Amino acid sequence: MQGLPMWTIYDHPTDFPMEFVARKVTVTHMGPIPSDELITGGTLDQVRDQLPPGLWCQPCDPDDDPCIVETWF
Repeated sequence: MQGLPMWTIYDHPTDFPMEFVARKVTVTHMGPIPSDELITGGTLDQVRDQLPPGLWCQPCDPDDDPCIVETWF
């Protein structure tokens, strides 16, 4: 699938209340396509360390869900 893969990191979301979670979505010309891929860790750094190399970090927007920490492209 062609498109821009991005990973959004969440701070203890309701479905993983004990962990940080990164969820992968691929943005295509047809819109975002969610993936079953995710990364979990007890700390933010543990999740960041598992992301694919070479990504760029975009801090969250003030209008984002409060549990979103950042997104990596």
